[in-house]
Amino acid sequence: MPLLAVFVGALVGAALRLGIDALLPHTVEGFPWSTLLINVVGAFALGALVARVWPTAPDWLRAGLGAGLLGTFTTFSALAVALVALADAGEWLLAIGYLLVTMVAGLAAAWAGIAMFRSRAAPLAEPEADE
Repeated sequence: MPLLAVFVGALVGAALRLGIDALLPHTVEGFPWSTLLINVVGAFALGALVARVWPTAPDWLRAGLGAGLLGTFTTFSALAVALVALADAGEWLLAIGYLLVTMVAGLAAAWAGIAMFRSRAAPLAEPEADE
């Protein structure tokens, strides 16, 4: 079941990424905005899922949403291709800046997703005291 969930999630994640790439320009003045946006949104979504869904979700759902959906929606390979393209164009400072912005924004987004959705989770029921 987890393997099937990963396949289905990957299909949806790849389609979402392709759709966003088709709607947004990939680069604006040489900067890969769509890849940055997708990776930061994906980091936020993963943080939210970890805080809200992971504690109680079955293995197949975690696999489908994490590795499947978000694994294909956000990709390290897209980040690497953008970095190589910037470096090949001689834009070393932009490449370094892009890498730093991606890492800092991605970590901040993941943290924000965890913080936002952990605080919205229903509190655990207090055990009833024996009388």
